Amino acid sequence: MKKVISKSYWIVAVAVFINACSERKEYTEQDVVLEWAKMATYITQFTPANSPTFASRGFGYIGLTMYESVVPGFESNNSMQGQLNGLDQLPQPEKDKTYNWELSLNAGQAQILRQIYLQTSDENKARIDSLEQEIYRSYSDKINDLEIVERSVSYGKEVANAIFEWSKSDGGHRGYLYNFDKEMIHPERPGSWKPPLFAQSFSHYPLHPHWGENRRFLKENAALEVPYMIPYDTIPGSPYYEEYMEVYKKDLALTQEEKEAAIWWGDDPDVSFTPPGHSYYYVTLAVEKKLPSMIEAAEAYAKTSIAVADAFINCWEWKYHFFSERPNTFIPKFIDQEWESFWPDPPFPAFPSGHAINAGAMATVLEHEFGKEVQITDRAHEGRERDEVRDTDFVVRSFNSFWEAAQETADSRFYGGIHTPQDNRVGLDEGMKIAQNVINLNWRKSD
Repeated sequence: MKKVISKSYWIVAVAVFINACSERKEYTEQDVVLEWAKMATYITQFTPANSPTFASRGFGYIGLTMYESVVPGFESNNSMQGQLNGLDQLPQPEKDKTYNWELSLNAGQAQILRQIYLQTSDENKARIDSLEQEIYRSYSDKINDLEIVERSVSYGKEVANAIFEWSKSDGGHRGYLYNFDKEMIHPERPGSWKPPLFAQSFSHYPLHPHWGENRRFLKENAALEVPYMIPYDTIPGSPYYEEYMEVYKKDLALTQEEKEAAIWWGDDPDVSFTPPGHSYYYVTLAVEKKLPSMIEAAEAYAKTSIAVADAFINCWEWKYHFFSERPNTFIPKFIDQEWESFWPDPPFPAFPSGHAINAGAMATVLEHEFGKEVQITDRAHEGRERDEVRDTDFVVRSFNSFWEAAQETADSRFYGGIHTPQDNRVGLDEGMKIAQNVINLNWRKSD
C-alpha cells in the first residue's frame, strides 16, 4: 500500500532543516585555532598507553603543523623550513592563488592528529572528523569559489603529511609501542635509581630510557651542556644529604594548600592530558584571554610545543645519564625507614624534574608572547573526584603570571616528595634555556 505523507509533515521537516542551518556555528579565526587546540588535548587525554614523553612529541608536531599550515598567508612571519633540525622542504602554496587559511589550518590539524594518534579509538577519530567537517561547512558555505576551498584544504593536508613524514625519522615514532624497556641493564652505583615500591605506574621497568637519543627540533638544544648535579654523599650536613632532608621536613609539615598543588599538577597520563598537555592548555588560556590574531596564536602554540618537546628529550637524556635516585630510596635508608612520599614515584630516574623543565619552557615562551603579568585561572581538573587516598580535593588554581604557575608546577613535585629542590631548580633553568633557543628562531620578518 502506498504510504501517504501529509502536508504538515513536510512543513515540520522543512522547518527543522531551516532551523538546523540557522543554528550552524559561525567560527572566527580564533575559534578555529582554539577548537583544534582543545581537540589535541582531548585526544591526548583519552588515548590509552600515552606518556609524557610521547605526548610532548605529539604536541610539538601538532603545534608546528598549525603554524606552517597558515604562515604563507602572512607577510609578517617566516616558515620554519630550513630553521628546524632536518626540516628542509615543505609544500608551498601556488603563486598568485587565493587561499582560505582557516580551511587550511582546519584540514592540517585534522590530518596531523589522525596520523600522530593513529592508535586512538574509533570514537575519537569520529570526533576529529566531525570537527573538521563542521568548520569546513562553516567556511565553505561562505566561499563561492570551490577551487579556493579545495586548494586550501589540499594545502593544509599536504603540510601535515610532510611534517608527519619528517617526524617518522626522529626516533620517537609510535613510541607508545615501547614505553617500558625490559632489556635495559640498570647501572648499579651509589645513588642510582631503583624501581619504586610506591609507584605511580604498574611497571617496574623504566619509561623510554632511549628518548634522549631522539632528534631535537633545534640543533641548538641538542648542543646544551649537561647540567651540574650535586655529588652523592650520605654524610648528614653534606649538600646531597640536605637535599633529601628538605624533602623529608617538608613532608612532615605539608599544608592543605600544598597538598592541593601536589595532586593538581600530578597529570598522570592514565587520567589526564599529561604535563605537556597542561602546557598546551596554558597556551589556550592565554589565547582565550588575549584573543591574538590567527597567526599570532598559531605561533604561540608552535613555540610552546616545540620548546616542551625538546625539553623532554633533553630531560630524558640527562635523567638516564645520571640515573639518579628519588627520595623514596634515599630517605628510608638514611633518614627515616618508615617514610613514604605523599605522591607515588613515576617509573624513571629523578634528575632533573620533567615537570619543572616542561613548566620552565612553557612559561618562558608565554611570557615572551603575552607579557609578564597575565592573570590565569587553571580549571584543568575542575570537577574531578576527591583524591580519597590523600584526603585532598582538586581545587582550581589562579596565578598572576605564567612563571608563578611554572614555579608551583615545580614545587608540587617537592611537596609530593618525589623531587629534591635541586631537581626543580635545574629543571626550571634548563627549560628556560631551551625555550629561549626556540624564541630566537626567525619567526617574524622583523626578527
